[in-house]
Amino acid sequence: MEKYSPLVDEYIEKSADFAKPILNYLRETVHEVCPDAEEAIKWKFPTFMYKGKILCSTVSFKQYCSMGFWLHDEMTTIKNLETDAEKTNIFSLGKITKLEDLPSKPQLKKIILEAVELTDMGVTMKKAPPSKVEIEVPDYFYNALDQNKKALEIFQKSSPSFRKEYINWIIDAKTEATRNKRIEQAIEWISEGKGRNWKYEKKK
Repeated sequence: MEKYSPLVDEYIEKSADFAKPILNYLRETVHEVCPDAEEAIKWKFPTFMYKGKILCSTVSFKQYCSMGFWLHDEMTTIKNLETDAEKTNIFSLGKITKLEDLPSKPQLKKIILEAVELTDMGVTMKKAPPSKVEIEVPDYFYNALDQNKKALEIFQKSSPSFRKEYINWIIDAKTEATRNKRIEQAIEWISEGKGRNWKYEKKK
């Protein structure tokens, strides 16, 4: 990787006129705060790497551009920043249409510096914990299970993930005919103690 990538030059050159000075400003500020940052294109966006880890990315759309930090959820500076970015939005700075929409230079440098320091500390992005919320069994599926006592017993005793895979498969059917076919297949597999993806599970 290079400190200044020609692919990032090309990306900025192809961006809308309003976005070019913003992207260049963000780019130079990242390099100013983190001289060891290297550039790459990831997910089609200019991305700044530091010590082999993603530090941040910039992006340009037709109507706005923005900047996102890999460790967004761990950053105090981002949490204290008022933007129109949703908490789940990777583009931490919200919608930027002009340089004045950006945080002040000292504030922006502080944000980038925190991302650098967190990376130095070995902080990684936390994975969301698996949902413990049970999906409700649709009546039509429960009625079908109720016709086969063995399948019903196995289904009720199985793990939440076992049940969830079958329920999602059935409710995702586009037509009633497909749904009925899936229910019939599900009852057969469940009565045999097989999970929804049993064909792909490694044999023990």
